[in-house]
Amino acid sequence: MEDYRTLTYEVDDRIARITFNRPEAGNAITADTPRDLADAVERADLDPGVHVILLSGRGKGFCGGYDLSIFAEGDMGAGAVTDAAGTVLDPGVQARNHDPSSVWDPMLDYAMMSRFNRGFASLLHANKPTVAKLHGFCVAGGTDIALYCDQIICADDTKIGYPPTRVWGVPAAGMWAHRLGDQRAKRLLLTGDCLSGKQAEEWGLAIESCPADELDARTEHLVSRIAAMPVNQLMMVKLALNSALMAQGVTNSAMISTVFDGIARHTREGYGFAERAATVGFREAVRERDDPYGDAKPAR
Repeated sequence: MEDYRTLTYEVDDRIARITFNRPEAGNAITADTPRDLADAVERADLDPGVHVILLSGRGKGFCGGYDLSIFAEGDMGAGAVTDAAGTVLDPGVQARNHDPSSVWDPMLDYAMMSRFNRGFASLLHANKPTVAKLHGFCVAGGTDIALYCDQIICADDTKIGYPPTRVWGVPAAGMWAHRLGDQRAKRLLLTGDCLSGKQAEEWGLAIESCPADELDARTEHLVSRIAAMPVNQLMMVKLALNSALMAQGVTNSAMISTVFDGIARHTREGYGFAERAATVGFREAVRERDDPYGDAKPAR
């Protein structure tokens, strides 16, 4: 049994349960996350006893995005990027990527971020259906993960969105328009506003939303209904429906969005945000970033 750094893996009643397991850090993404996730998804895909994959997070929320104590604060040379064998590819990539005094290599940046995307996209490309259970918060890079799942179910009070579009980011997975349509995706990403779980259901981003105390039961009902289907039927239906999604240009969206995400971190404003985060800490830098916009939520 694989021992993962960022998540746990269990199987019962035809359901593979992948659970982010860094609750003390809001299940924030590290360099290990995409590798752990892709490996766990592959295990579930190859297990004939698994019919559906359920992804969730321990603690107060699903995922708070990238661990910016590594990527935006202090020693940005920490959190080395490695390949699947653990070989260090670039131990100082974060430091060089955010140092205005050094030359930025956009393809080095792309190589790093596209690696994260490939790991997260395993949820979409898995042969078997994937379900994300969201509670508390699913923001920034956490949405890159959740939006790759085939189904999203969430608590009514879940906070879902990508505030870094205000400065220092573009959603690298490029999935928002594919999941919400053009206008609604732009409504969120041109402001950095967030949806509640209830709004996510109303907008079609989530298949279901419910009170937080009912989320576990409603999720178990959903995944048990899926798990009751023959696995070959599940695979055929998912592959057939994914063909339409692929025709929309999901792969191209991810490539373009990843390139722009790198550029967003190397504008004057992007460097200013990273410098501020390194000086006062990420939480304070985010508070300063978001205060001018208030806590507005999209109208229904």
